[in-house]
Amino acid sequence: MTFLTPLGGLLALAALLPLAAALLGGRRVAMARRTLGLAAPARRLGLARLAAAAVGIALLGLAAAQPALRHESRDRVRSDVQALFVLDTSRSMAASATAASPTRLDRAIAAAVRLRAAIPEVASGVATLTDRVLPDLFPVADVSGFDGVVRHAVGIESPGPRSQSVRATTYAALAGIPAGNYFDPSAKRRLVVLLTDGESTPVDSGEITRTLSAARGYELVTVRVWQARESVFGSDGRPEAEYRPDPAGREILAGLAAAAGGRAFEERQLGSASAYLRRIAGHGPTVVSRGTSRDRVPLAPYLAALALALFVAAVASFPRGPFQAERISVGSSA
Repeated sequence: MTFLTPLGGLLALAALLPLAAALLGGRRVAMARRTLGLAAPARRLGLARLAAAAVGIALLGLAAAQPALRHESRDRVRSDVQALFVLDTSRSMAASATAASPTRLDRAIAAAVRLRAAIPEVASGVATLTDRVLPDLFPVADVSGFDGVVRHAVGIESPGPRSQSVRATTYAALAGIPAGNYFDPSAKRRLVVLLTDGESTPVDSGEITRTLSAARGYELVTVRVWQARESVFGSDGRPEAEYRPDPAGREILAGLAAAAGGRAFEERQLGSASAYLRRIAGHGPTVVSRGTSRDRVPLAPYLAALALALFVAAVASFPRGPFQAERISVGSSA
């Protein structure tokens, strides 16, 4: 168990206030009773109310300390295979059906998260592509860490290409992945998942085929995120006149994947792409990952609810007790 705000537990000291008040009041009542010659009434009801109020306040103080059950575990990760998800962040990936619709990059990010979830035991990394491939995250076993990087660190032209042109994307940059040391040397099989709209400058697949070949342990999977009648919208919400969608990307990616011995998919085929990733990842030896997964179950809401129930019990109406009856009889005799 852990306390997220331990200083909040000082509020539990407030439980001493009703106890002190009850003791002081009890002494005064006892003195008055002795003066009047009255017998002491049963105290069970009063003590129960007092105890309920005190425990309720103590529970609120404990809730303020935000206790939580913490469970730490180490995940197992494949030692023979790793994956690298390469997301195209060129300007054309900002295209969408309307100014308020998800962009191609938005959909590519969602696709990457889904495909990563299909191979949870495979350490996976993130890279971006324009006219060069740059790393955002080297392969890690932490799925949530991967998702966080993809969702929050990947943006259009962030960083931008080295040269400005109408079409900056070039798949020739993929040939630099082996030299970039993206994969651990222990990973004998290396999955490269490219998410792009297929709109690239002309590329010679020969170099990519040689560097990302199955003989060298690589498997190239491409996913085209593209729809017809999409536009790149400016900050004023108007389509940019310079951009025109290019439907030729399907054939380009299919040829590129086939040349490297891999597979090409469309964004509507994410189910098939996930199944394919699971199949080529296969089964193999696992090791305990170096990272630690921590799960927390907050207890404060349950403590606060119990405290509220005790307060209700403390102030609820009870049948008239002996002390009340005795007070009435004294008043009538007067």
